[in-house]
Amino acid sequence: MHTENILKELGFKATRSSGPGGQHVNKTSSKIELSFNLGHSLSLSENEKKLLKVKLVSKLTKENVLIIFCEETRSQHRNKEISIKRFLELLKTNLIRPKKRQKTKPSKGALKRRVETKKRTSIKKALRKKPKFD
Repeated sequence: MHTENILKELGFKATRSSGPGGQHVNKTSSKIELSFNLGHSLSLSENEKKLLKVKLVSKLTKENVLIIFCEETRSQHRNKEISIKRFLELLKTNLIRPKKRQKTKPSKGALKRRVETKKRTSIKKALRKKPKFD
């Protein structure tokens, strides 16, 4: 993954934010909307795109565009930095392939112990019953 190339493919849009800030909120566009078109990305390989489409299916639009909003601070520049950080962290965590599980068998000693404890338990429970008289 080439971070510099991916950052060039990002689109930003600034809109008016809600929340505290008084008159400042009504005058400035501090809310940032970061968009990344996964389908048209040249920085990611086809395998990476497929993996991200599967893992980020709930966050993508129908056109495979990832959109991240940030309106935490009153500064547009700070919101832009936060949204870029979130985006890169999202890519980093979702591009990790899980390790394949290797099948293992229980050891002979573990199997033997299991059978012995089952026998002990069954004997213990059998001794609790009332004796049968023929």
